Amino acid sequence: MSVDLYQPFTNRITGETFRCLSSAPEAYVTEWVVEPGGYVPFEHVHLAQDEVFHVKEGELRAVIQGREHILGAGQTITMPRGTRQIAYNNKPEVLRCVLEYRPGLDSYAVFQCFGGLTLDRDMDRRGLINFAKMMYFMEKMGAKAIARPAFVPTVVFRLFMKLFYLVGAALGWERMYRRYTG
Repeated sequence: MSVDLYQPFTNRITGETFRCLSSAPEAYVTEWVVEPGGYVPFEHVHLAQDEVFHVKEGELRAVIQGREHILGAGQTITMPRGTRQIAYNNKPEVLRCVLEYRPGLDSYAVFQCFGGLTLDRDMDRRGLINFAKMMYFMEKMGAKAIARPAFVPTVVFRLFMKLFYLVGAALGWERMYRRYTG
């Protein structure tokens, strides 16, 4: 059975919970709830999507291209595609945001793989999901909704996707891909 993103899933290490609110060509929209001390595990770049944060409750600390932004309830910030970014819960209370990825592209399938690895607890001690498997999944689906670590150039990242695709094909990761995406 595939991962149903309309049911919440939680990364217990990073303190993040995700629940899809809608998925359409113009935007993939998800609720992002972050426990006190919670965080995104690495600075990253969205290659083909803008990411819009609508803060509903709590306080968000976002760092975009090295500039820090603090937002409270009722505020919105857009992280343009191609920019280095990372976000954190900035207070000792729950942070609740609605995130939009514009355009939606294939975000639902990408998040199914991300959610599947999270639910299977296939991650490192910092809460970063299995990077090799995620790269395999993205290459397998020809993903357009790609977020790469900020410290890895796009051309190198795409080469690693191809390399891990070969590794994953040899190791039978397609079974996992089918289980996550149906």
